[in-house]
This record gives sequence, C-alpha cells and structure tokens, in this order.
Amino acid sequence: MVAPPLSGAPAFPLAGAYFPAWMLCALLGIAGAVVARAVFSGLGLDAILPAKLFVYASIGLIAGIALWIGWFQA
Repeated sequence: MVAPPLSGAPAFPLAGAYFPAWMLCALLGIAGAVVARAVFSGLGLDAILPAKLFVYASIGLIAGIALWIGWFQA
C-alpha cells in the first residue's frame, strides 16, 4: 500500500518568496495584543489587571489561533 504524498506547510507568497503562514498569524496575534493593550489603557482597565503579562499574552495567543482557524479552517 502506498502512502499519499505529504503536502507542505501552509505558506503565502510575499515579495516573491514563500513565508510560513504561522509566522503571519503570530505577527497578527502580537498586533492584536498591542491593540488590546491600547484599548484597555484607554478604558482605564490596564491599571486594575492583576497579571498584565499573562492577560496580554493570552489575548495575543487567542488572536493568532483564531486567525489560523479562520484562515485555514483546521
């Protein structure tokens, strides 16, 4: 029995080169965390957060994973 050929990791062309899609999702997740921090600071919620590093890291992770699932429907 012959195994089906393996496909490569999802990638997207950027300036003629292919970049891994996880890298784009990670960068957009970081951008989501930065935007969330700006919004929380504007609303005054940043001052009362108990563990800011974990909150913003979680927001960035959720944004990156949501983008990955929405884009690749994995």
